[in-house]
Amino acid sequence: MAANILIAVAKFVVAGITGSSAMVSEGIHSLVDTGNSVLLVVGERASEKPADRLHPFGHGKELYFWTLIVAILIFGIGGGMSVFEGVLHVIHPLATVDPKWNYLVLGIAALFEGASLVFAGRMFFARRRTRSIWNEFRRSKDPTIFYVLFEESAALIGLVIAFLGLFLSQVLSNVYLDGVSSILIGVLLAVVAIFLARESKGLLVGESADPERLEEILRIAAADPAIERVDRPMTMYFGPDTVLLNMNVQFQGQLNADEVVHAVDRVEKAIRDRYPEIKYIFLEADSLTSAAKVA
Repeated sequence: MAANILIAVAKFVVAGITGSSAMVSEGIHSLVDTGNSVLLVVGERASEKPADRLHPFGHGKELYFWTLIVAILIFGIGGGMSVFEGVLHVIHPLATVDPKWNYLVLGIAALFEGASLVFAGRMFFARRRTRSIWNEFRRSKDPTIFYVLFEESAALIGLVIAFLGLFLSQVLSNVYLDGVSSILIGVLLAVVAIFLARESKGLLVGESADPERLEEILRIAAADPAIERVDRPMTMYFGPDTVLLNMNVQFQGQLNADEVVHAVDRVEKAIRDRYPEIKYIFLEADSLTSAAKVA
């Protein structure tokens, strides 16, 4: 966040000196990124609050809410203002003065953004469970990871667009290209914001665990000798590391009530040992009533 603040100030100062529209958009981008980082920290802290009477499953979805707010800010402030600035520059073009300062700031910004992207990339690949990077993005339930990856990737692409806009406007003596690059940066931010909003909305509404994990849960439950049949489990994420599991199971008819209770304990332990993030497990036993009668 400190680096983004310094980069944003540098971009705005250089934009004021050189008159570059692309640098104004990049300054807006860095400023929005700084504010978004603050909101994500707020979301993370809020999501760590313990469960209470009004929130029996905890506050994990606070993180998804604030990620959605971040996406809205990227779209509205980052994308909207960048496009607006670019359109103004196209309508009233100004020649860039002494562009070497622009290139210097863009180069420094690229170093910071690249370092942040490498760090986030290492975290992402350390948690990766599939070969497909896209599928891993879609399956990830931690918005902070894919936010940083997409935001830093967009930041680097934005820097390239700004550089090309400045360079081509100077080489081709076309003052409009600087404004066009600002518009493209705005469109880039809008695309990233739409993706983040879509992912955040899905998590906020309530997403299930991935199909492979559901199949494994089904296999673990069905492997217990006391269980005759298991219906497909239902899960929902209340946070990156908090999952609710609800599953309908049918026990062997000859079991008594105590044996059913022990079987439930075994199944819950086996599932939690395999998936520690499943904090809440509710098993509905079809034959519990008949088993109690046998007892």
